[in-house]
Amino acid sequence: MRTRAAEYPGYSGADEVAPSMAEMNDLIIQHVVIATLQGILLKNGKSAESLFDRASCNIHINPSGRFIIGGPQGDAGLTGRKIIIDTYGGWGAHGGGAFSGKDPTKVDRSAAYICRQMAKSIVVAGLAKRVLVQLSYAIAVAKPLSLFVETYGSEQGLSAADITDVVKLAFDCRPGAIARSLQLREPKYVATAAYCHFGRDAYEENGMKFFEWERPVDISRFASMSSAQIQAEVAANQADIDAKWVRD
Repeated sequence: MRTRAAEYPGYSGADEVAPSMAEMNDLIIQHVVIATLQGILLKNGKSAESLFDRASCNIHINPSGRFIIGGPQGDAGLTGRKIIIDTYGGWGAHGGGAFSGKDPTKVDRSAAYICRQMAKSIVVAGLAKRVLVQLSYAIAVAKPLSLFVETYGSEQGLSAADITDVVKLAFDCRPGAIARSLQLREPKYVATAAYCHFGRDAYEENGMKFFEWERPVDISRFASMSSAQIQAEVAANQADIDAKWVRD
């Protein structure tokens, strides 16, 4: 570990040793997470800390370690454009980052593509008329930390929770799996450099698949199932789901 004097030339105060990442994480949990929960009062009169069980929670605090380059310098991509320009001009809700110039290990590109394919698959299968699919990730953690499916009340039989389970059964949203299923490691991105990335027609050329995220996956078999049948499918495939998704 580097001392304070070594980190800051000219510093003449007391020399101290910076805490390790593990120590800082423990301090953040104690003085930020738990302290915040202690300040929240539940309807039963207890603090929200009573619901917190550290042993059973998945807690990721800067899991990749040091994070130095951020903002436009680290996020704008090759073209200098942000995601809002390359999608629906604001209609498709999403975060920051960029598409162009990012390789498929970067989920602000690849996860947006798979979300588009999942939403389109749900609509084409007749499970809902309108869908927003949302994923969240932590750097250096392959499994998505959360999956949210918003159907805006347009579901056609199955509930939004059931449709979420269908997504977990039918898709693998780990970055490596997305790159394979959508064939993202091919030199084909000149076509995405203009006229946006979504709303295009999927096609093949010279053995490469372009805009593959616009090709729906056939999940129509789930449309005729009941909620009980979906739950039976989930139970039968729980090991596979746990390999792909963080359990709720």
